[in-house]
Amino acid sequence: MTKMEKTDQWVIAEDVVGQRIDKYLDQQYPEFSRTQIQEMIKEQTILVNGSGVKQNYKLSRDDTLQVITTEPKPLEVQPEQMVLDILYEDEDVIVVNKPRGMVVHPAPGHESGTLVNGLLAHCRDLSGINGILRPGIVHRIDMDTSGLIMVAKNDIAHRSLVEQLKSKTIHRVYKAIVHGVIPHHNGTIDAPIGRDEKDRKKMAVNMKNGKPSVTHFTVNTHFPEHTYVDCRLETGRTHQIRVHMAYIGHPVAGDPKYGPRKTLNILGQALHAAELGFIHPHTKKHLQFEAPLPEDMQRLIEELRRE
Repeated sequence: MTKMEKTDQWVIAEDVVGQRIDKYLDQQYPEFSRTQIQEMIKEQTILVNGSGVKQNYKLSRDDTLQVITTEPKPLEVQPEQMVLDILYEDEDVIVVNKPRGMVVHPAPGHESGTLVNGLLAHCRDLSGINGILRPGIVHRIDMDTSGLIMVAKNDIAHRSLVEQLKSKTIHRVYKAIVHGVIPHHNGTIDAPIGRDEKDRKKMAVNMKNGKPSVTHFTVNTHFPEHTYVDCRLETGRTHQIRVHMAYIGHPVAGDPKYGPRKTLNILGQALHAAELGFIHPHTKKHLQFEAPLPEDMQRLIEELRRE
C-alpha cells in the first residue's frame, strides 16, 4: 500500500513573528513531539519559502510555511483474547472495570491491547455509532486511570447513554489521592475547560474558550501532605478531575502532566472511577455499580495512614 503525502501551507502573521519555528510548530501539531518536529526540519519536510531551515530559525512576517506529512496507514482493529473484569452484561450494555495502564480504544501508538480489542473478542455485537476504532464506546477514562466504563452493544443503547451523559443524569464518582491538605470538607469547582493555550497537548481551565465544567468533591481522609477525596462529575470533559484539582492547587498524585514530577510511588495517576450509575436503555431501571480500589491505591492509602 502506497503512503499518501499531505502538505499544509500557510503564511506567518504578525503575532508570531520572532518565534522559533520548532516551538511554533509544536503548538500547531500536538500529535507530534518537539523531537519529531526537529527531525522533520532536518529532513526538509518542513520548508520556509520553499527552502530548508535550521530548527532555531525565527519566523518573519509573510514567511510561507510548508509542512509535508505522510498519511498514516489506516488502523485495523483486531479481536484479542484477554481477561476482562466485567461487572455486568446483557443484550444492551456491558460495564467493565478497566485496569490502570489499559487504553480504551486503538489510536496511533496503541494499535493493540486496548479495551476495544478485548471487547471484540468477547462479543461482536457492539454499537457502530463511533466507527470501527471505537465500537460501543460511549465515554472514556484515561489510560492511567482505573475503574468503571459503560459500553453499548447496539445503537439504540448507545444513543440512550449518550443522551443521559448530555443531560447530566449519569452518576460518576472517582476516588483520588491529591497533593496537599484540602482545608474544606467538600466543595464545587465550576471552571470551564479547554485546550491549554500554551501547550496544545494539555487541557486547562480556559475562561475564554473552555466548555462549562463542574466537579464536586468530598474529603474522605486528611494525611500530613495529601488528601483522599471523592470527586463527582457533573460534566465529563477531557482530564476534568486532573485539571480541576490542579487548578485549586491539589493535583492528583502520580500525574506529572498536571502536577509535580516527584510524587507517590504509583504507576499512573492515583485516580479510580469507583461508582457508575445510569438508567438502563431498555428496561428503564436504574443500575448502580461500584468497583473497589485497585491494589496500588489501597497500598498507598495504608502507607499514608502509617505516616
